[in-house]
Amino acid sequence: MSASSDDRDPHPFDVDAFLERPLVARVATLGPSGAPAVRPVWYLWERGALWWITGAYAAMGRQLERDPRASVAVDTCDLERMEFLQVVMYGMAETAPFDPALARRKLRRYLGGDESAWHPDFRRFADDARLVRFTPERTVARDLSKPAG
Repeated sequence: MSASSDDRDPHPFDVDAFLERPLVARVATLGPSGAPAVRPVWYLWERGALWWITGAYAAMGRQLERDPRASVAVDTCDLERMEFLQVVMYGMAETAPFDPALARRKLRRYLGGDESAWHPDFRRFADDARLVRFTPERTVARDLSKPAG
């Protein structure tokens, strides 16, 4: 019923294709009190890393500056198709210089290609906008889908 793997074994499905879907990732960092802090993010899977936008407004950026270790979970729960896929990654996250082209590629995945239809908050980037690059060191993929038939 369940298949699991890490970087030493083949994954039970195409992880790259899965991460190219416009899903929501949940990012876990170490919060200021030492307890885990979890945030949902829209992301872009590119060049072997997850990328998302952050800025001075976000506590996650400060948490990652203190401790760059992070865990990320991306999954599906499609009851109609009975698809239950999970990718959990462990690795390091770091802020990177803002790249407007990369940010727009990420936003188009979720909001579509017509930028004039986007909410105004997504059409412009804050002066303090930065990117986070999460590089997985270990990836676990599970397919808990119900077999057809």
